[in-house]
Amino acid sequence: MEVHKILGKGHNEKVYGDALEIEFKINNIPYIREHKYTIEYKGVLLPSYYFSDYTLFDSIILEIKAIQELTSSETKQVLNYLAASKCKLGLLVNFGEDSLKYKRLIL
Repeated sequence: MEVHKILGKGHNEKVYGDALEIEFKINNIPYIREHKYTIEYKGVLLPSYYFSDYTLFDSIILEIKAIQELTSSETKQVLNYLAASKCKLGLLVNFGEDSLKYKRLIL
């Protein structure tokens, strides 16, 4: 919320991601930026993989967007990340609207 309050809307995702990283450091929130998750199919690792925007506390996937409005496509993306990561909780945050919008997703 602090990042959206200060930057407002109109920036790209990278700008919001950089600002979030500062907030995580200030608030001592453990995170990994662009954590790579492999995808398994019938016991075989696929050559494809996912990168989460952030993994917080080794258990929460944070996906950020800077789009006009969230759709089911972004929700499905986070659910796929949750399945690949084995994390149970995902947060989908959109900085592209007038007020900060977010969804809490549980796998």
